[in-house]
Order: sequence, then structure tokens, then C-alpha cells
Amino acid sequence: MKTVDKLKKYLVEIKKNDQNGKKINAFLQLNPDVLKEARIIDEKIKKGKAGKLAGQIIAIKANINVKGLNASCASKVLENYKAPYDATVIQKIKKEDGVIIGIANCDEFASGSSGETSAFGPTKNPIVLNYVPGGSSSGSAAAVAAGFCDMALGSDTGCSIRLPASFCGVVGIKPTYSSVSRYGLIDLSMSLDQIGPLAKNVSDSSLLLSVIMGKDEKDSTSQEDKKINLNEVEKTPKDITIGVLDFVIKDKNIQKLIDEKVEEVIQKYGWKIKKIKIGNIDLAVETYYPMVYVEFFSGTRKFDGRRYGKKIEDAAGPEVLRRILGGSEITKAEYGGRYYHNSLIAKKIFSDELAKAFKKVDCIVSPVTPKLPHKIGEKISVEDMYAYDALTIPHNLYGNCALSLPIGKIDGIPVGIQIACDKFQEQRMLQISMAFEKLNS
Repeated sequence: MKTVDKLKKYLVEIKKNDQNGKKINAFLQLNPDVLKEARIIDEKIKKGKAGKLAGQIIAIKANINVKGLNASCASKVLENYKAPYDATVIQKIKKEDGVIIGIANCDEFASGSSGETSAFGPTKNPIVLNYVPGGSSSGSAAAVAAGFCDMALGSDTGCSIRLPASFCGVVGIKPTYSSVSRYGLIDLSMSLDQIGPLAKNVSDSSLLLSVIMGKDEKDSTSQEDKKINLNEVEKTPKDITIGVLDFVIKDKNIQKLIDEKVEEVIQKYGWKIKKIKIGNIDLAVETYYPMVYVEFFSGTRKFDGRRYGKKIEDAAGPEVLRRILGGSEITKAEYGGRYYHNSLIAKKIFSDELAKAFKKVDCIVSPVTPKLPHKIGEKISVEDMYAYDALTIPHNLYGNCALSLPIGKIDGIPVGIQIACDKFQEQRMLQISMAFEKLNS
């Protein structure tokens, strides 16, 4: 099918199910030049000169700069701010002839785990409309799940790609920290955030990841990762030892689904299994949030109403203000940086624990989240909201790669398994994930 023809089908679906009455509310803005760009790509395909992403229609989270489109971060603060340049990941997508269909909704300034904090209304879960899609990359996951695009980009600070991928029944990848350039990302937490792909399957997400990875001179933290061989991803690896995370969750149905899928893969491929205990994992959330509060507070000082849009304290929603206030309090002079410093010490402890675990196993599997999503508008405590991240945060603290893969449903709600590998082991993680995925085909 021509890119233009496929794009037109997506645009019809978006008009019908996303714009009219905001049934899903996955998109904040569509690219006005998208049809023209698709026609150019079709000409390249016809001449045999197209790139790796030719024919792929891609949505972009609202905190990633796409030149000429609104980089609003789903906030009234930057509502009318047009990105003056392309983020490095966008440059790479365009170079490989991917077609950017539009800007996806998200939690305001990526502050949230449910997709409800956007200043432009919550994103709905396309699979179960009454329930939250997960956040903060809510629109990216929902756009893929609803059939509005082929793939999407999100950003992940503590769960923000994997959680919505799990709740919406798609594949979401948090790459190794530093393996993908963050230049052009309006980040929540500079030491934790990573841009990554969401797609309908492991193969498509592998393709997009292979394009966006690599060292970038504009991002001093970025490193050259091992190249992903897309042909090798398809091959089922042998002699794999799966580490099953020893962590008690309240929802026994989720754990049962995970255990059954692990048993199935062990039986099919003859892999081994080993229980893995991560010390102090129950303190991951408490370690993570002081870091996020401080780094977010620091990063938002540029939103002073003079250079970019409105003053953030005057125009942002309650979750953003909670994090700014928290960061402001923690960084007061009388505390001498002790809380942030202590969180860095705890981060190092988690990192050492995970590094040891990955010496014993090839991957660590767990539920993506210990509970099912709540209904949109349902009042839950801040503590319960933050608890969605309990099993994903450790991999941000360590900085290794982790993936959410759909493995089934409970009461019609998608459930994802988290498959995590050591730093710069994306190839192995994708192979293992593909093997799990084959069980469902």
C-alpha cells in the first residue's frame, strides 16, 4: 500500500475517533504538511531511494521538538510555542523517511502516571475507554493502540513508556540511558529520562529503535550503543536464563498471568529460570521522587514567562506545581542538598544490586506494574498513583534497557510483562521479547 493511501486511512480514523468529541484525545496537533510529505516519500520508494522508515507513520510525544509544530508539553505554559528546530531523534526519523503525522497528548510536562494531567484533557484508553491509558506517554501509546499510526515516540523517566504500553496493549521500550540522544527533549529529569519507541509489535519497535540510537555531539551524555541487527532480532536465542523478580504484588491475577507466560516460554524453548531478589526494591519510589522533584524544579526555572510562554507557576496544573514545590523545598539552603544527595546514594545501591543480578541471568522479568489501571476521573491517593511505577523505576535508577510486552488481558484490560536486560543489551532483550511474542502468534 502506498504511504499516502495508508496515511489517508489513519486520518479518517483520527477524525472519526479522536477529533470528533475527543473520543480518545490522543493527538494535540496534526502535521498540516503530512500528505505532501507522504507523497514525497512515495516518490522515493518508487525510485528505490527511500530510507529504513519509508512508509511508516509516526506520532511524537508533545515534549519532543518537531520543527514548526507545537512543543507544548501538554501545558498551557507552552500552548502556542512552536519548536524552532528538530530534536536529534526527529532528524534521524526524517533522514530515514519516516512520516510524522502529529503531536501526541501526554501528562503535563510528563508529570503523571495516568494520562489525566494534560491541560487539554485526559487521553482515554482505546481498549477500555473508561480507564486511564497510563502515562506520561499516554497519547503515544493510545495512538498506536487505536490504529491512528504505525509507531510513536515517547519518553520514559520512571515508567512513562512502559506503563502506557502495558495498559494499552502495545510494545514500549525504554532504551539504555545515554543510548538515544535527548537533544530536543523537554525532559522531566535529566539523569533519568530516555526517549524510546512504542509500536504494535517487537519488530516495528526494533526498527524505530535502530534508527534513533547512537551518539550525538549535541548531547554530552550520549554514547554509541551496539548496533541492532534487525535480522538477528528474529532469531530465538538458546541457553537463556530468565530471572523472575521476587516481589510480592497484591493483584494475584497479574502475577498468575506472568508466571504462566514464563512457564510457557521455558517449556517451549528449554530456557532456565532463576528467582532474583533485588535488595530494598520496595524503596525505589522513595528514592526516585526526590531526584525527580529537584531536577524538574531546576529544569523549569527557564519557564519564567519572559522567554518561553507563560510563567509556569501561573499556568501549570496541580501535579506540576506539586513537583515544583517539592523540588523547591528539598533544595532550600538549610538542607544543604542532603535529600538529593541521599537519593543519589540509594540510586547507587540499586544500581549495584541490579548489576549483580544481571551477572546471574540474561534478563529479569516482572509485571510492568503491580496493579490494573483506575477509571478516568476516579480519585486515588498520590501514593497509589506513584505506586504504578514501583517495578519500572529500578531500571531507570540503574539505567539499563527494559521493555513492556502485551501478554494477555484481565477483565478485558491489557497486561504487560516487563523484560529487562543489562545496559547496552538491547539486541538480547529484543530477541527474548520476540520469543515471548511468538507464543501469542
